[in-house]
Amino acid sequence: MQCPYANKCGGCPYRSQTLEAYQKGKREEFIKKLSKLVEQPEKYGQPIFIEDGQRRRASLAFEKKKGKIVLGFNAHHSKEIVDIESCSLLTDKLNRILRPIKQLLEEMFQTPVTKRPLKKKIKPEAEKGDIWLCEADNGIDIVLEMSKELGLNEREILADFLQREQNIIRIAQRFKKDAPTETIIEKAKPIITMGGREVYIPSGTFLQASKAAETALINQVQQYIGDDTGLIADLFCGVGTFSYPLSRQKENKIVAADSNTEALRAFEATINKNKISNIKIIERNLFKYTLDKDELQGFDIIIFDPPRAGAKNQIHEITKMSNEQKPKKIIGISCNPDSFVSDANELIKNGYTLKEVTLVDQFVYSPHMELTALFVRKTL
Repeated sequence: MQCPYANKCGGCPYRSQTLEAYQKGKREEFIKKLSKLVEQPEKYGQPIFIEDGQRRRASLAFEKKKGKIVLGFNAHHSKEIVDIESCSLLTDKLNRILRPIKQLLEEMFQTPVTKRPLKKKIKPEAEKGDIWLCEADNGIDIVLEMSKELGLNEREILADFLQREQNIIRIAQRFKKDAPTETIIEKAKPIITMGGREVYIPSGTFLQASKAAETALINQVQQYIGDDTGLIADLFCGVGTFSYPLSRQKENKIVAADSNTEALRAFEATINKNKISNIKIIERNLFKYTLDKDELQGFDIIIFDPPRAGAKNQIHEITKMSNEQKPKKIIGISCNPDSFVSDANELIKNGYTLKEVTLVDQFVYSPHMELTALFVRKTL
């Protein structure tokens, strides 16, 4: 899809290529990165390419320059913001609110009136930041990220904006990325559907960037599991993306672990609301306090979906187990092929066969890659 900002915006550096050339290059780069595996997978799955117009979650930068608000994405290898009216990556609903959001920011950061007898203008505390957008099933969730403490006037402006815009259901603020959020005003709690369950999502929580990619990843996990059931560990579980569909199989018992308190609270609320009895939640920083080899005993399947750094310490604990104790299957989801290779090599060297790896390309026209992988324990 053509984009008028492709030559400047850093979000899609490969958009100038034809779709065929881009996908061919992405497959080749993916296989090149995985060439560092000590053993190649028995099979490369058919790559999954997500189409344009699917991004339900995005972060846009804004700044007041020369009295006007600039809203968009950073230029390639630059802090300069490319002012945009729409984005080929985003869903229609997100694109439709970009202009109203810019108008909102103009109103919030309008040039202060000079007060007599003072002759100089009062400079606002903050005139830049980020807008985090997330399209839930029932509306759009917004997190305003900036250093400025919101006063009564700004809160009233936000309240009026929320009432005007029917598709927006919540506005929150935080001072920096990963900091706690404060809900400013809320018409409804954002809900998404996962595995047939209505799931409440906290402000600013991690979510797969597109519904299509989320569905593809869930389908891959279910395909790898096949007819197997039993005790399943869902490590780095977030809001429960994989736990919900797996819980529909009553023979499964799922232990879900993560360190994100807000995500786990939402996860627990959904479990209680839906009366799901076969999921147990553990709040645990799996980088610092891994599930050790004794705690891992009895699991039939382990799923891990770590941040970009990978799951090195947790994988190491699995390799400490005797062959009889190790889970029959391990399913990896990764947003960083480089850290995945490191984790995979340790599993391969310690009793596992890498059966399949599949590229999932949800960040279209960018160098980013995600993947799913199936490891099966060798029989001695």
